[in-house]
Amino acid sequence: MPLINVKLIEGVLTPKQKQEAIRRLTDTMVSIEGENARPVTWVILEEVKSGEWGMGGNPLTTSDVQTLLAAKAKS
Repeated sequence: MPLINVKLIEGVLTPKQKQEAIRRLTDTMVSIEGENARPVTWVILEEVKSGEWGMGGNPLTTSDVQTLLAAKAKS
């Protein structure tokens, strides 16, 4: 019974994006283990409060992540 646990900074993904992440993560596990894994694959998306996640010794906020994603989209 696969359990996929993903931590995200709150407010980065929309509800629609979260649903898509759950579907795609499940599909990925099924592609590895076979279709019988689909009904027993658990996906948990946990949101961490803005500013309570750090990278390189610096706290990250929802705004920081949105800025990073916007910059990547432009490149």
